[in-house]
Amino acid sequence: MDNREESRSAEDVAITDDRDRDPVARETETELDEDDRLRPEFVRDVIELAEAGEGEAARERIGRLHPADIADLFELARSDERPMLAAVLGNMLSADVLAEMNDYVREELIDLLAPEQVAELASELDTDDAVAIIEDMEADEQQAVLDAMEPEDRAAIEDALSFPEESAGRLMQRDLVAVAEHVTVGDVIDRLREDTDLTSDFWEIFIVDPMHRPVGTCQLSWILRTPRDIAISDVMKREQTLIPVDMDQEEVALRFQKYALISAAVVDRAGRLVGMITVDDVVHIIQEEAGEDILRLSGAGDGDINEPIRETYSARVRWLVANLGTALLASSIVGFFGGAIEQMVALAALMPIVAGVGGNAGTQTLAVTVRALAMNQLTDSNSFRAIWREMKIALLNGGTIALIAGCATALWFANPQLGAVIAAAMVVNIFVAGVAGVAIPLLLDRLDQDPAVASSIFVTMTTDSMGFLAFLGLAVLSGLTTLG
Repeated sequence: MDNREESRSAEDVAITDDRDRDPVARETETELDEDDRLRPEFVRDVIELAEAGEGEAARERIGRLHPADIADLFELARSDERPMLAAVLGNMLSADVLAEMNDYVREELIDLLAPEQVAELASELDTDDAVAIIEDMEADEQQAVLDAMEPEDRAAIEDALSFPEESAGRLMQRDLVAVAEHVTVGDVIDRLREDTDLTSDFWEIFIVDPMHRPVGTCQLSWILRTPRDIAISDVMKREQTLIPVDMDQEEVALRFQKYALISAAVVDRAGRLVGMITVDDVVHIIQEEAGEDILRLSGAGDGDINEPIRETYSARVRWLVANLGTALLASSIVGFFGGAIEQMVALAALMPIVAGVGGNAGTQTLAVTVRALAMNQLTDSNSFRAIWREMKIALLNGGTIALIAGCATALWFANPQLGAVIAAAMVVNIFVAGVAGVAIPLLLDRLDQDPAVASSIFVTMTTDSMGFLAFLGLAVLSGLTTLG
């Protein structure tokens, strides 16, 4: 026991001594919280140092951060504080920091830089990151930046910009290692060591035929463990997933996820190797696409807290106006039964329950359907089966909620007939909600429309209108009340 305690004590002393000898590591711990986020007091201290003109002290504190954390610092600062921070950082505002930065914040900072400065920063980045910086600039500003770049870099950027937005061509990197299929492992190793123009960040090489079409891939670990005189074609893996240059980035992400890829070759229409996509780029795409679908379902636009107020207003208000139009349809149904409601006030109290529960049921089904469409789980092969499945689920849910709501209503209002009416209306509306939640996004998808954009409005309109119509209509048909 004593020996173990002495051992632990010695280890603790060693760790403490290491931290004492490394003040940068010790101070960095105070800059980030347990979730690796910048602490509010650190952000405030840096801004106060910058405002007080103590640029050297501010740069010393900021300089210990990772580029992604420096990007976070800009995003956490107020819009009017960012130009001051950029001026304080100077050359520390590197290309890597810009690449990690929120799009809207990055646009603000780029507007402060001369085209030559933007061109220099873009030249230090991989093609995909450079394109992300340049693609959203105004046409004249974009051209000024391209004119300031080296011809080789400019040609690569212009080629990438020629592809559709959110396509593999925009996402891919041009810097890769490709070798002919007739060379040996030794030839490959010699080239990797001697060719100073090769990219330094890669984990596999691509093997191409004389037409520069990829015929296989080879991981660096395989090359290092294989004798030099073995042909590379005997080591490479011939099965590979090729990404067409015009493929949508969401489909690219799905392929990476489905086949557990680390990197993949991008080919043009003739099948020639033109670039590669790596998993670090795809991680960002998966995150963006997942968040984008959720925000589109709510009509909230990009949903970015750094988005300008005018753009956020424009994105949201048009869907609210559309929702107002669909709400008028539901209100017109209520107006048609106005006389019946006047005769029995309880109908007015219970109507929102029928519509609200139906709306929630529809939203559940809608969310599942949109996700299934985005993940390619729902196709022509199983769409009818999916609708039938949701119909059965809706009937089960409707029966359960109808039993609870019907009994509660009958007891509360001492009116079994009213309880039966609301129970029947619940079954009808939840069934309709289930069918609408899967059928509407499927229909929009067949019409080549994004099912995440407008589905929620149509589903809400359907459940509200059907809820009011079923409840009030059944009340009249049952003789509980009359229209006049």
